[in-house]
Amino acid sequence: MNHAHPPVPATDWWRHAVIYQIYPRSFADSDGDGMGDLRGITARLDHLADLGVDAVWLSPFYRSPQADAGYDVSDYRDVDPLFGTLADFDALVARAHGLGLRVIVDIVPNHSSDEHPWFREALAAGPGSPERARYMFREGRGPGGDLPPNNWRSTFYGPAWTRVTEPDGTPGQWYLHLFDSKQPDFDWGNEEVRAEFDDILRFWLARGVDGFRVDVARGLVKAEGLPDHPVEYQHSGHPAPDGSRTPLLDQPGVHEIYRRWRAVLDAFGPGRVLVAEAHLRPPSRLAAYVRPDEMHQAFNFEYLDCPYRAADLRLVIQESLDAYGAVGAPATWVLNNHDDVRHVSRFGLPTGTPTDDGIGPRDPQPDLALGARRARAATGVMLALPGAAYLYQGEELGLPEHTGIPDEARQDPIFARSGGRAAGRDGCRVPLPWRNGEPAYGFSPTGRTWLPQPADWGPYAVESQRGVEGSSYELYRAALALRTKHNLGAETFHWVELPGAADEVIAFRVGDILVVATVGDAGVRLPAGEVVLATGPLTSDTLPPDTTVWLKV
Repeated sequence: MNHAHPPVPATDWWRHAVIYQIYPRSFADSDGDGMGDLRGITARLDHLADLGVDAVWLSPFYRSPQADAGYDVSDYRDVDPLFGTLADFDALVARAHGLGLRVIVDIVPNHSSDEHPWFREALAAGPGSPERARYMFREGRGPGGDLPPNNWRSTFYGPAWTRVTEPDGTPGQWYLHLFDSKQPDFDWGNEEVRAEFDDILRFWLARGVDGFRVDVARGLVKAEGLPDHPVEYQHSGHPAPDGSRTPLLDQPGVHEIYRRWRAVLDAFGPGRVLVAEAHLRPPSRLAAYVRPDEMHQAFNFEYLDCPYRAADLRLVIQESLDAYGAVGAPATWVLNNHDDVRHVSRFGLPTGTPTDDGIGPRDPQPDLALGARRARAATGVMLALPGAAYLYQGEELGLPEHTGIPDEARQDPIFARSGGRAAGRDGCRVPLPWRNGEPAYGFSPTGRTWLPQPADWGPYAVESQRGVEGSSYELYRAALALRTKHNLGAETFHWVELPGAADEVIAFRVGDILVVATVGDAGVRLPAGEVVLATGPLTSDTLPPDTTVWLKV
């Protein structure tokens, strides 16, 4: 059945929407090749309508050599045959809209694939050509140009520069790639690049999409002259020690690009949105991307990265509400995505344990019982907060990270480029379990999967949880229904001080709902009110540790 939503004006649905990220490779496989596809997504959209989300966001499905799971695009106006056809995409959008779900798609503007026609033309054309001017080609340093143009490092480990062999066979220029060497960076100072992406946006808007999630939104413009880092970092994405801008990221020139894009979207009418993927601290810096004439939302990575501590949580919530509110934008809240260790596993490690490199079989393993309890409590907080919330596929099932993927099965280029030191992101990208006792848990009719699934995932399957009181799926479904019923995404927020509560307890009120969370080992006496949601069992008038409750007051 379709989840009923109150009418939302087309112009501001995004201000308090719950948006569900679909990673197409791993959602549902319709043809048995082990790779999720668009027809598989379309066939499973009822699951999302029943769950109660407002929109879906699709990670890349464009033509691609798949060197970085589709974030290396070779044709921005077509669907990769792995996932289907443009007709399949149109059918997906039509079905989603028929269910009342809006559709956001990824756009990858920082770089293309090295197999994009433009990059092939650049290699063939040689130095100084208009074709090379679309990308960041530079002469090397040192005798014979044998050294990279500067000391920048790739986010995927190793140098951010690769030297090419010129058409005459001699060693030649270097090209910049903030990520894999198969992902050359565009030069956004080039008007041809800007006009091309204007047209790409229009192409998908004309096909009915409701918006774009902008990959590496902070990275399109590099500092003039491409100066060295003040410090040579292991990852290009790390901020400078004093929090100032680095030469690679968050340059002021990006804002002109997004004002131009906003005009493109607005020309298609109200309700189309731009969402920034930009890891920036503090939230006030990220708020510059969501000023009224730029983007509509930005992912709140400060919230995702927040340690499981009450004081840290209070601070990031307040700073986020203040920063986004100052520019008239909604805060967003997110605990999972396709690049980060799933929160069930993160919260099962000692608080503050770094997980940027993923978790592999040789790393310390999380306590999944503790992690699941804390993840449910954290979700209870997130889904009550005003603004928009993002869910990542499988989050509603309580899926943990698959930490046991063998080395030979890993696909993430981070694993290879780090020499195996970093497990990478495969563990959160494993195909979903739909039905216990079926091949690939119902993900694929043949049992094939592009990444291996754990042998013990049967209880996590959708059909194992549907209708089961206390299951993760039913918790999310209940929370989303109550969020809609009480209009929590659009209500006002204020903190509440509970008499005698320990520092590990946080409490706040949104509309007529009082939220109390024990973020740690201390319990607290339940205030008066009707319990409408609890993330764990309540056996007395005391809220136990690592539990969140919603009270109607």
